[in-house]
Amino acid sequence: MEAKESSLSLDRYWLILKRRWLIGLAVLPPVFVAIFLLLASRKADYVAEGALRFQKVNTTSSLTGFAKELGDLTPLAEKTNPLSTEGEVIRSSDVVQATIQELKLKNEKGKTIKEKQFLGGLTVSEVQKTDILKVSYKHTNPKKAAEIVNTLIDVYLNKNVAYHRSEVTAARKFLEKQVPQVELMLRKAESQLRQFKERNKIVHLEQEATKSVEAINDLQKEINQSKSRISDVDSQAEGIRKQLGMNSQQALTIASLSQSSGIQDSFKEVQQVESQLAARRTVLQDSHPEIINLKSKLESLKGILRERTQKVTGSSELQSDANLQIGVIKQNLAAKLVELESNRLGLASEIFTLSNIENSYRQRLNILPKLEQQQRNLERELQTAQATYTLLIQKLEETRIAENQNIGNVRIVSKAEVPTEPAVSPSSSYYIAGLLSIFASLAAMYLLEARDKSIKTVDEAKELLDLTLLGVIPSFSKSKKSLRHQEEQDLYTRRLVVRDTPRSPISEAYRMLRANLKYISADKEMRVIVVTSSVPKEGKSTVSANLATAIAQMERKVLLVDADLHCPVQHQIWDTRNDAGLSNVIVGQSPLRNAVKRVLPNLDVLTAGVVPPSPSSLLDSKRMALLIEGFAAHYDFVIIDAPALNVAADAATLGQMGDGVLFVVRPGVVDSVNATLAKELLEKSGQNVIGQVVNGIIAENEPHSYYYFAEDYHSEERVDVEDLMKTGNG
Repeated sequence: MEAKESSLSLDRYWLILKRRWLIGLAVLPPVFVAIFLLLASRKADYVAEGALRFQKVNTTSSLTGFAKELGDLTPLAEKTNPLSTEGEVIRSSDVVQATIQELKLKNEKGKTIKEKQFLGGLTVSEVQKTDILKVSYKHTNPKKAAEIVNTLIDVYLNKNVAYHRSEVTAARKFLEKQVPQVELMLRKAESQLRQFKERNKIVHLEQEATKSVEAINDLQKEINQSKSRISDVDSQAEGIRKQLGMNSQQALTIASLSQSSGIQDSFKEVQQVESQLAARRTVLQDSHPEIINLKSKLESLKGILRERTQKVTGSSELQSDANLQIGVIKQNLAAKLVELESNRLGLASEIFTLSNIENSYRQRLNILPKLEQQQRNLERELQTAQATYTLLIQKLEETRIAENQNIGNVRIVSKAEVPTEPAVSPSSSYYIAGLLSIFASLAAMYLLEARDKSIKTVDEAKELLDLTLLGVIPSFSKSKKSLRHQEEQDLYTRRLVVRDTPRSPISEAYRMLRANLKYISADKEMRVIVVTSSVPKEGKSTVSANLATAIAQMERKVLLVDADLHCPVQHQIWDTRNDAGLSNVIVGQSPLRNAVKRVLPNLDVLTAGVVPPSPSSLLDSKRMALLIEGFAAHYDFVIIDAPALNVAADAATLGQMGDGVLFVVRPGVVDSVNATLAKELLEKSGQNVIGQVVNGIIAENEPHSYYYFAEDYHSEERVDVEDLMKTGNG
């Protein structure tokens, strides 16, 4: 695609050169003479040249890394060149003004030269693939030129060293301010980390997490073992309770009573007194004093028993005899039950304690990730502060050392020598004048071409109008080289090529146009075709006449109507009278049969007739519409030669009455402005524009040769035209 565009561009330039070479040839000599005289009248200029080398690493700063960084030629942007930057520094106002003042440079009037004038003679350029800049100055005095270059280099070197030293000094001052602040940040970070560890009792979080997990596992094992023992104790206690027939509280009470000697002694005394009372009642009455004494004694003993029982059991109710006096086995079982209950309580207490310890470990373990994150943040801040503090201390020491070093990154490769020969030799003036005159000639041709807005080629017409290209009609003359050729061309455009020279390439072009019209109207036959153009002199009448002739040769009945009532020409082309024509038929002055003239077999011509004062009103009438309908009914084809669109809107009016509009474009006659306006008029009026015909092309002006003319064709056609000129036909 790029190669194609490049080829098109070269073809375009070649066409411009062929069209405008006369202008270029006219411009070339005077420009050459003027430039040569100007160069010859000037004093000879001498150029002195010096060279500077820029180093990426400063060899004098090996003691410090800081000065090394300052000596690096590092670009700020990705696509910048450090050498170009240094070249602009050399050309800067600061360096230039210092050089001017040191040398006290004056102009021809004795005044201090301006910076702009100084820069006009100064050149700073890079040596390709090196770190070297060349500094040159052009002056009419060779000694002055060398002196200016050497002074400029010295000024730049001094400023370069001063600049780098100022950078180091500024860096040292900055570091001296930053070190105390960073030290404060470091102390603060250390204090925060220490307080965090003290507040959360942290020694080593990772080890603590590991130990906590192990402790929780051990506690879980102990809790499970205690629960297992409780289950065993519950089983044993349940069996003893079933044997004793009492619950644990009752067994505890019985065990306490049976093990109390005072209660057992009191119980025995009560039993003895009850036995005595029962024995005496068999002999004595209840009212007997002995019986009364025994009852009183019995009550006293029972009271003592109740008091002792209350102390042991905590209840004032007297237990039954079965509970106060049991066997050894039951006593042992009761004691065992009490022991098991005691063990169970101990195990439950142990489980509770272990669970609390486990919960405390779990709570600690849950907050460990958060503590670890906080500790990492504090440690990171501490590390950053430590690294920053260490770096600043190191850089501060480096800047103190580098401040006293010469850290410039540029060296003189060669100083300027006094030149012995001028910069431009006399023979070079010829080459310079020739080159500049050629450029001026090309520029003149291009400017003239740019000012010319006319359509010049078929491709331009296709691109500008964007209409279907139905035909390309070549011009008989290859180029308009002489007045004779121009006259010959004008005569030829008035002739019927298809009729008079049917074997010519131009006739074949009209037959191709006829065939394309047939193909484009295959779906819907077009019987009435309006032919128009943007401006006059584009050959629309000639195209209409030859197209009508080409269609008539196909034994189709054709009517050619000259509807250009402004400037009719069909009667001249066909060499017929114009006393009665279209205008006369429209107003009823002449019948149609008298106005229509048979000029060829199958071809009739209706000339324009008398030119009316208002052609547009006649053409935009119902009578004209009825006439066209009648023409379409009696003829196979009706071709209407309409006025140019910039002359009147008649073509748009007639286009509404016809089946389509054929647009004629002639390169070199119509410009892009008129062609665009004509196209917009057709589009806005809703015309059916079937396509365009490019008329009168010159093959040598086209980037692509649409037609190649054989010599026999040219010679044959030229003889025909000369004969016509002699006979005066047309």
